[in-house]
Amino acid sequence: MRKVVHTEKAPAAIGPYSQAIKAGNLLFISGQLGVDMASGEIPYDCVATQTKNALTNLESIAQAAGTSLQKAVKVTVYLTDMADFATMNEVYGGFFPENPPARVCVAVSGLPKGVTVEIDAICLCEN
Repeated sequence: MRKVVHTEKAPAAIGPYSQAIKAGNLLFISGQLGVDMASGEIPYDCVATQTKNALTNLESIAQAAGTSLQKAVKVTVYLTDMADFATMNEVYGGFFPENPPARVCVAVSGLPKGVTVEIDAICLCEN
């Protein structure tokens, strides 16, 4: 079973991809940027807020599929500057206070819309 997942509570895809795909009992959520859904803006001057917004957007998509980030099994974080790692990690830790998922964090030369962080996730689904 392959099902496209979409919610208006997270940024729309800016290319030929889906916000997420549910396949069997796994949810593959595409990389999310730090867009503030209330304003539609990206806080370019604050990696902490970008991280919080990206994780909030991931959570909104997970919820639309009937799961949550608490059921994440793998997360990938992309940073344009590893000097932002500690800041990102502090915010990230608040979303996963217990039993965090497996994770990788990589430095990249650039990200869409000039952001400093992008995060994707794979979550388990009960249904």
